[in-house]
Amino acid sequence: MRLLRYGEKGQEQPGLLDAEGRIRSLKGVVADIDGSTIGAEGLAKLAALDPSKLPLVDGKPRIGPCVGKVGKFICIGLNY
Repeated sequence: MRLLRYGEKGQEQPGLLDAEGRIRSLKGVVADIDGSTIGAEGLAKLAALDPSKLPLVDGKPRIGPCVGKVGKFICIGLNY
């Protein structure tokens, strides 16, 4: 299962890429792909879905940032 966000900038919708490489809409299943969705409970809920039952997204929409509502992004690196 590959999760993604698609649509115009600032108006991205949640979706997933099915086995045939087509985008399926997760609208109505989850509000967005964010911290609550990618937690253990959220991923278990999505894993229980049958992707073939989800609506197909028409056309070739823009693929947006993979996760929404990011509060902080902290990196630690080693500099030599």
